[in-house]
Amino acid sequence: MCGRFTQMMSWRELVALYRLTDKYLIRNTEARYNIAPTQTIPFIRVDDEGSQIVEDGRWWLVPHWAKEMPKAAMFNARIETVDRSPAFRDAFRMRRCLIPADGFYEWTKGDDGGKDPWLIQMPGGAPYAFAGLWAHNTTLDVTSCTIITAPSITPISRIHARMPVILQPEVFEGWLNQSTPKENLKGILAHHLNGQMRIRRVSREVNKATFAGKPEPVINSL
Repeated sequence: MCGRFTQMMSWRELVALYRLTDKYLIRNTEARYNIAPTQTIPFIRVDDEGSQIVEDGRWWLVPHWAKEMPKAAMFNARIETVDRSPAFRDAFRMRRCLIPADGFYEWTKGDDGGKDPWLIQMPGGAPYAFAGLWAHNTTLDVTSCTIITAPSITPISRIHARMPVILQPEVFEGWLNQSTPKENLKGILAHHLNGQMRIRRVSREVNKATFAGKPEPVINSL
């Protein structure tokens, strides 16, 4: 799963990662070290002209047909069922997005019974993109998104059975393109950054969703 992540990149880095047409927009680029479900996050999608743009949405998908805010956990969508689940299948077919990040957290049980957080990043903290879905619900007037997850790969499998799908940049356009055949989408999701992630322990301060500071590193690492 992906229950928390970080966005520490500058606006310049965000523009460089995607082929954005609104790159001269002035946006808040303050580092965010502990983003939690239901918070507002930026995501990349295509507009009606096929250009890549940045939009803000609630990280907890609200399907376009929902008449009330979902109570079930909708911040992750499982790759195994995303194409047929009533909650996600419409967005999977027509409203795919990329969610910028440069780190995410998973937890293991510590020797004292507490939860030890691990920060997972690319070498040097390079930014990357989660495969996501988005929706706009007119009735509730909310735009929202979710992160697709898959069985984890090494080295993340050492600490957790699942992980967010992190797409290689060369498939960004195919993932976002609304005309990409549905039968090709699972193949695109297989273009997963693998074996490149670095994992290190950070302080337990990050266990609180309200903690907004930069967590201190701990000696342990994988």
